Amino acid sequence: MSEDNRIDGKAFAESLRARVGAEVTRLKADHDVTPGLAVVLVGEDPASAVYVRNKAAQTEEAGMHSIKHQLAIDTPEADLLALIETLNNDPAVHGILVQLPLPDQIDDQKVLAAINVEKDVDGFHVENVGRLWTGGDALVPCTPYGCLMMLKDRIGDLSGQRAVIVGRSNIVGKPMAALLLAESCTVSICHSRTKDLEQRCREADILVAAVGRPEMIRGDWVKPGATVIDVGINRIPAPEKGEGKTRLVGDVAYAEAAAVAGAITPVPGGVGPMTIACLLRNTVVAACRQNSLDDPAL
Repeated sequence: MSEDNRIDGKAFAESLRARVGAEVTRLKADHDVTPGLAVVLVGEDPASAVYVRNKAAQTEEAGMHSIKHQLAIDTPEADLLALIETLNNDPAVHGILVQLPLPDQIDDQKVLAAINVEKDVDGFHVENVGRLWTGGDALVPCTPYGCLMMLKDRIGDLSGQRAVIVGRSNIVGKPMAALLLAESCTVSICHSRTKDLEQRCREADILVAAVGRPEMIRGDWVKPGATVIDVGINRIPAPEKGEGKTRLVGDVAYAEAAAVAGAITPVPGGVGPMTIACLLRNTVVAACRQNSLDDPAL
């Protein structure tokens, strides 16, 4: 197994954040615009809280305005919707992100639909979904956009590549398919009901794993020379580290797949760092559009 085929998402994300920071500096100097990102967290889920803190820290490091609203876990849906309306009408807020999942008393879809489509930096609003699939100016979900950036950096022109996506979620699988179709790939979406899944994977020049099952995709499922993007983040027991210890793995058996893949993202250090970097990128794009400026080259 060679490190030459490892796609370093951490380094790629650092480069993207640096470009975002430079664009923020330019917007401030040339247009007196400071991009602002508002993040809303309902409840105190530990993993979500860590993620929100990381988002806030990286937003501020890029020179952007960071706004955080933490609400009690029993917050009524009407109160959350009222807050979103306030943020929609605040000209200093260019991006709004409501951390999912939400408590049972709140309808996720109603909340996502309430966010101004031009401030929907997660790219989950149905109008942004429609724009993505029809070739419009969408704000694109961050994780699949990060995957696309790494693919284009590694491969170059994706036209004609056979792409197989394992997973059909609204957050990764479906938008990933739309992005790859727009790059003129031939795209298949596979899932739990797909017949002969292993063979479908072996046909892929680009294999994207986003199914949420630890190390489900084995090395002999990978076409020699294929590019493998592992979106999975799964925590499994690691008795070798001590009782009760765990480790992170992806949806792909990394060592096996890396032995045959032309390029592959590790877990951790692959797709994960790109998600927040692309969120910052989306916020800058949203700020430009809301101020009638051209999209930045990010």
